[in-house]
Amino acid sequence: MATSSHPILLLLLLLFVLAAAVVSPAAATDHIVGANRGWNPGINYTLWANNHTFYVGDLISFRYQKNQYNVFKVNRTGYDNCTTEGATGNWSSGKDFILLDKAKRYYFICGNGQCFNGMKVSVLVHPLPPPPSASVAAGNSSSASADRWVLGNGSLGSRVLVALVGSVWIGIGSGWFF
Repeated sequence: MATSSHPILLLLLLLFVLAAAVVSPAAATDHIVGANRGWNPGINYTLWANNHTFYVGDLISFRYQKNQYNVFKVNRTGYDNCTTEGATGNWSSGKDFILLDKAKRYYFICGNGQCFNGMKVSVLVHPLPPPPSASVAAGNSSSASADRWVLGNGSLGSRVLVALVGSVWIGIGSGWFF
């Protein structure tokens, strides 16, 4: 049996699905600094950064003990000298997600003195590659840039598909559609 509240619930569900699609960009990657070792002293973050390719829209995330470390976004001088003077960002939650929104070099340091023990990282963010033309995509479907644009690492397409299938499944099961 359908009641008058079902259209409102359906509209809210639709808005939620659309918001999830807008908030989670298809091509974004979350780069966890230090991988499973996290943001800690004694790790070669230059080596870590050199093994990653960063694009505009990606996230860089720092995982660490909340009251022990922190993260500052600094300029080249702050990075080289391990100083927070003139910092343009400061995080201390222990799970910090930072959007890399411009194609440029970013510099991050730990501001409690651990920068001198190696807790600093510099990453070069590249502009997104242009979307492939239809002929390029058909001729070279294994290209990384084509996969990034077409599949978006699976994040957006799979989220929307799961949300839509789930909403239809729930809707049918509760009598919204029949």
